[in-house]
Amino acid sequence: MTIALIAHDSKKELMVQFCTAYCRILSQNQLVATGTTGKLIAESTGLPVKRFLSGKQGGDQQIAARIACNEIDLLIFFRDPINAKPSEPNEMTLLRLCDVHNIPMATNIATAEVLIHGLERGDLDWRSIVNPPQA
Repeated sequence: MTIALIAHDSKKELMVQFCTAYCRILSQNQLVATGTTGKLIAESTGLPVKRFLSGKQGGDQQIAARIACNEIDLLIFFRDPINAKPSEPNEMTLLRLCDVHNIPMATNIATAEVLIHGLERGDLDWRSIVNPPQA
């Protein structure tokens, strides 16, 4: 499975802690992330992370394009729901694309933990039927 990881600045440490806690499960999957988030995860956990541009430079849009092409199987996006951001319209597009393409997504730690445990149990194996691995 390909898992996309995005975190607002105020949630980056939480994302690192999440990835550290679930390193074993995440290591069995391909990880992609926006630039700074991916750098922090890779440095803290040693996990290989394909990094796109930073969110401010369009990394979230690069991930959105991959969602639209069915190249992402799961999105974990730790958002700051309190402070409005100029990139909020892009974020709504990202979340809408997940809904359109039936991509499981988490926008907070509680939902992310449910999804990661489901991933470990095989509850998301249906994604491999929808999105078979390319030969």
